[in-house]
Amino acid sequence: MPDAARLRQLFELGKHPLKFVGGSQTSGEGLDIETLTFQTLAGENVRGILTRPAGASGKLPAILLIHAHGNRYHIGAGELLDGRPALQSAPGPVFAGEGFAALCIDLPCFGERQGITESAATKAALWHGGSLAGQMLAELSSVLDWLCARPDIDTRRIGCFGISMGATLGYWLAAVDQRISAIVHQCCFANFEELIQSGAHDLHGIYLTVPNLLNVASNGQIAGMIAPRPQLACIGDLDPLTPPSAANPALAELVEAYRKAGVPELLEIVREPQSGHVETPAMRKAMLSFFKRHLF
Repeated sequence: MPDAARLRQLFELGKHPLKFVGGSQTSGEGLDIETLTFQTLAGENVRGILTRPAGASGKLPAILLIHAHGNRYHIGAGELLDGRPALQSAPGPVFAGEGFAALCIDLPCFGERQGITESAATKAALWHGGSLAGQMLAELSSVLDWLCARPDIDTRRIGCFGISMGATLGYWLAAVDQRISAIVHQCCFANFEELIQSGAHDLHGIYLTVPNLLNVASNGQIAGMIAPRPQLACIGDLDPLTPPSAANPALAELVEAYRKAGVPELLEIVREPQSGHVETPAMRKAMLSFFKRHLF
């Protein structure tokens, strides 16, 4: 079992708190929309978007959506309401229709935080002994503090969902933050060591570079730390970011972790032999079914 304390240190939890500044609410078709502003210790504003079923009362189950990368730096938290090409549709309205609240924030360099490039932010973080991925994870954990403090959110029923960058950050976060009760990740599950051997690791963004990570754990081992909490992993065999040579070892480690935890039935895998780096209809269907079973 990987050293959880060491991973929390590498993932910088607690080092990049976000302070809630304020927000405003509007209504859309079937959902209420809150546009939020958080602030970093350095005074940078961070946009957040929260969606809820229109007029909902009582404590709701919630999904922390972690947006993707895709070299589309302008999207960020907008993925919740507007979607992106890799997704079947915008998740926010779909989640609201199923009875979930959902929250997404702009991660560094994305959305309304495009003032610094990914390369510049990564280099600065590395020179300070951290990583851009670590900052992202710390901010996500911090905004989870805020979400859990809301009176309309059931803290026992918080899920996490992400595709691509959002997938990796999702299972990394869930591995070290027990408040995530169930997780779905799509199109970014593979072991880095095998990716390095094939050269496919260079297809991933530089933000993902966490110094010394491979001396602590593989992605398969990290995701395995989520057991016994429910987990759904979705991959496409034609995805160049997750080729079978790197996905298979990660999946084997993940399956073994759930077997050892005595809950193999709480791990679900959707594998698409003819699909690439996109959410398929089967993945979307499995994701919604998974959250409804485990968070309701």
